[in-house]
Amino acid sequence: MDYATNPKAHFDYEILETIEAGIVLEGHEVKSVKTGKVSIKGSYVKILKEEPFLVGATISPYQPANVSGNYDPQRSRKLLLSKKEISNLIGTSQSHGTTLVPLKLYGKKGYIKLLVGIARGKKKYDKRETIKRKIRKEPNSEG
Repeated sequence: MDYATNPKAHFDYEILETIEAGIVLEGHEVKSVKTGKVSIKGSYVKILKEEPFLVGATISPYQPANVSGNYDPQRSRKLLLSKKEISNLIGTSQSHGTTLVPLKLYGKKGYIKLLVGIARGKKKYDKRETIKRKIRKEPNSEG
């Protein structure tokens, strides 16, 4: 089940590879995600002290009246990956001029997972080609 997607990711970036990561959440955040109160639009993955974090994702409170006063809906959340996957991410993101983009947040076997794409930014003319292909695929509604 998909909880959130990043619609601009495939438009702005050329996705080279994807990696599935777990995400560290608090109990009420899990409930919020499962009810759809989450957005990963405009978020990104950053590596701090050799640990990956999801930055800029918004998880709204499940029950706003019951949330503690210091809850930050946009706090950085740690991603769970193996050491081998982390070293692979660090190597590719630093050497090839790529970036780490969250593609979708989904459920798998009761856990919440994040699909992270290793991506390279598209140039303006690449984006135009994407728009042209999208227009060609959609049937003309007029007529």
